[in-house]
Amino acid sequence: MERLHIVSIQNVYAILRQGFPADRERPALVIPDVRTHSWRELENLTGRLANALGQRGLAPGDRVAVQADKSFEATALYLACLKAGLVYLPLNTAYTKAEIAYFLEDAAPGLFVDNETLRALVAAPAAAEGPIHPSGPDDLAALCYTSGTTGRAKGAMLTHRNLASNAQTLHRIWGFRPGDVLLHALPIFHVHGLFVALHTALLNGSTMLFLPKFDAKQVLELLPQASVMMGVPTFYTRLLDEPGLTTERCRHMRLFISGSAPLLAETHGQFEERTGQAILERYGMTETGMLASNPLQGPRRAGTVGLPLPDVELRIADEAGQPLPQGEVGLVEVRGPNIFPGYWRQPEQRAKDFRADGFFITGDLGRIEPDGYLALVGRAKDLIITGGYNVYPKEIELVLDAIDGIGESAVVGLPHRDFGEGVTAFCTVEGATPTESEVLAQCRRELAAYKMPKRVLFVDALPRNAMGKVQKAKLRERHNGLYGA
Repeated sequence: MERLHIVSIQNVYAILRQGFPADRERPALVIPDVRTHSWRELENLTGRLANALGQRGLAPGDRVAVQADKSFEATALYLACLKAGLVYLPLNTAYTKAEIAYFLEDAAPGLFVDNETLRALVAAPAAAEGPIHPSGPDDLAALCYTSGTTGRAKGAMLTHRNLASNAQTLHRIWGFRPGDVLLHALPIFHVHGLFVALHTALLNGSTMLFLPKFDAKQVLELLPQASVMMGVPTFYTRLLDEPGLTTERCRHMRLFISGSAPLLAETHGQFEERTGQAILERYGMTETGMLASNPLQGPRRAGTVGLPLPDVELRIADEAGQPLPQGEVGLVEVRGPNIFPGYWRQPEQRAKDFRADGFFITGDLGRIEPDGYLALVGRAKDLIITGGYNVYPKEIELVLDAIDGIGESAVVGLPHRDFGEGVTAFCTVEGATPTESEVLAQCRRELAAYKMPKRVLFVDALPRNAMGKVQKAKLRERHNGLYGA
């Protein structure tokens, strides 16, 4: 296998391609019960799609927005964008037309690819394969939108340097080795499935068992064929509900990784008891890729996200950016080659999100334990992470407040065994009170499924402090056991 020693290569596709096995006939993506695609097929389709994009008039630096189902073809399209020097913009397949309209207006992509457009690109006449675009390390490779507390999503600009540095670091610290097989059940419109899982497998030349979606029974059947699995906490709680999850079933597995949301210590303990394997929890963000990880060799401590990655500087600081002593809770701030340069078309935002010395303010609250491990204790902003997806309450509150009969709303996340946090809406009423089902039906027309409130509770008034600000902490405290978690 070719090794990663050619430092002159900057385009992240070229770096990933170095990890492809010398025998291109080996299986790359195995879609169980459907088809096996070889590395040669993946490389060839990547080249063909890069040509097809060029034939549509796209030039390096143009954005390509993609809302397509997870597939071999969609994977090749992502790699084709990298190869051609285009900027890949992944969009959740659950987004509504109204949500998509915002992204298209803001990013101004040269092409929007849905399932039908992808089929047309795949069917385009073959042409002589072009070279890999000589992207610079600071050229944009991807534009990933992350919701803001104002309800307006912001496009995190990710460069070839950002993606390559994170991929190479994770490949190394997680001990990827010849023969590893990745069980890939994550979506590929999300940093976790697209960059973390896909990149490490490609760098390693690993076969991927490529599932369209997570199904606990199917995953259980495939575990003996895999050695590595990455998932969100929901994956592991659902596997624990399966009687067939045993030490014997997992004996071929060497690594289970969890991220995108906090893993409950209870889940960590139950999984180790049932399988003999300690889940490796890590921590990252859309804007930064991965930042910290529990060790491959050494204790994987429940309730912590481990140690900063080797090339990441991490500190705990106060509101003014002054470092705090070990053990004190403060803002998690980071600096390194994986940190994004800023938000799309929002240069003024950089001064708010970065310190003068280049540290990015994550907005998460944490502390450094005596052994150097990072423990996250909360979020400075009221982000909800449900099933591994980020949900900002303001976006949902804007929808709720526009519904006839609702006076005002407050949306919080409450502990939920399956999803980590359950999106929960508290609403006051004006005039005729709508029913919970009516409110949910209206939300369903305007929000992606993962943003949907699991419950809508009507209250006489929202709790407020002396300044009139809604006290969401009190709502969480009063209703902490709503979902029995």
